[in-house]
Amino acid sequence: MRIRHFAYVSLMALALTGCNDALDTAQVDLSKVKNKVEQPLPAHILTAMSAKGMDRNSPIMIRIFKEEGAMEIWKAKTDNRFDKIADYKICAWSGRLGPKVKTGDRQAPEGFYDLTRANLNPNSKYYLAINTGFPNRYDAANGRSGSDLMIHGACSSSGCYSMTDQQVLEIYAFARDAFKGGQATVQLQAFPFRMTAENMVKHRLDSSYDFWKMLKVGYDNFEVTKRPPEVAVCEKKYVFNQQATDGGAFNAAGKCPAMSTPPALTAALSAYGKTYDADYAKAMSKFDGMAWYDPSEAERKAVVAKTRKGRELAYAPTGTSLEAGRMVKVAELEDMMAKRTAQGIAAKTAPGATPLAAAQPQPMAVAAATPAAVATPAVVPVPMPNPLAYTAPEPQETAEVAAKKPFWKFWARN
Repeated sequence: MRIRHFAYVSLMALALTGCNDALDTAQVDLSKVKNKVEQPLPAHILTAMSAKGMDRNSPIMIRIFKEEGAMEIWKAKTDNRFDKIADYKICAWSGRLGPKVKTGDRQAPEGFYDLTRANLNPNSKYYLAINTGFPNRYDAANGRSGSDLMIHGACSSSGCYSMTDQQVLEIYAFARDAFKGGQATVQLQAFPFRMTAENMVKHRLDSSYDFWKMLKVGYDNFEVTKRPPEVAVCEKKYVFNQQATDGGAFNAAGKCPAMSTPPALTAALSAYGKTYDADYAKAMSKFDGMAWYDPSEAERKAVVAKTRKGRELAYAPTGTSLEAGRMVKVAELEDMMAKRTAQGIAAKTAPGATPLAAAQPQPMAVAAATPAAVATPAVVPVPMPNPLAYTAPEPQETAEVAAKKPFWKFWARN
């Protein structure tokens, strides 16, 4: 009995050690943090790094999955492959699934963003903040607008990915240590959901599906290589792990140059694609006649409304789409989409309609009325401006510079 009890306690301890919101993170008393900018990572994370063969200052990558409200930190091991070292539950993100298109649409960005040391904001009024780098070259080439989109504390969002202050303290530390180790840019990958065959089938009727298929190419490259992909933009689209040939260069709005892919990477992606195609066919059979209802922000907030009790109005968790959404019949979803379109037209033509109302995103699901239990968040300070917002025309890269540009070599599976 004693042995069984000891084993149970040991297993629980291991489980809690792997849970980012347990132990050190939850126990951090922010009032006793003397220097939040230099606050070290918790002991259990440093121990996990050592066990995984990671240097404290090795490169990191950040991954976001809106639907399940998850943020992950991946870190390079000594073999230059990345492994997940921490994950967090996103406290608040606004809008619905789908990319940010214009200022005022309340959408949180989706895509691939490069973060430098300049993106760290130690003086944020949201405790700490990291600028997402929106808009990037893809966004600018496609006429997308917006600014001041952050990963920050305070758990209140209007286009940002908002965490608790305790969480952002750790996330900031991960980035700070990586920059200290010499990492020039940290890649932020923001996805609507994990791009599995089942999820792609569930969301196949969404108006953002073609955009998501493009993001999935980058997602697949990381799944195969466990290395952040090289990201370029040409013809107003993302391309991943491509080398320009014949002296060509990438220009966001211009024609794509002649490109090549390393043969080993091509073979690995082909094998991955065959498995995916088989899984997709199974998912189509499994969800025949069904598709995913993407809940509104108000519906997500209603699921977690009780967590706001006793807190400041500015604390506004949004819950996850997985909690508030559901599978529905395709006919029902199409009817919802038709009603949504009609409501969108009515909102734009209604007397006295405000520009903000007209600018609201129009995802496929019908917006539900805000539940009475969900209070309107208090006005919170605006984060620091985006240091990397792309506004100038993209310069042409010379053939000489392109030839010298390093290209990663870790595309084959172990």
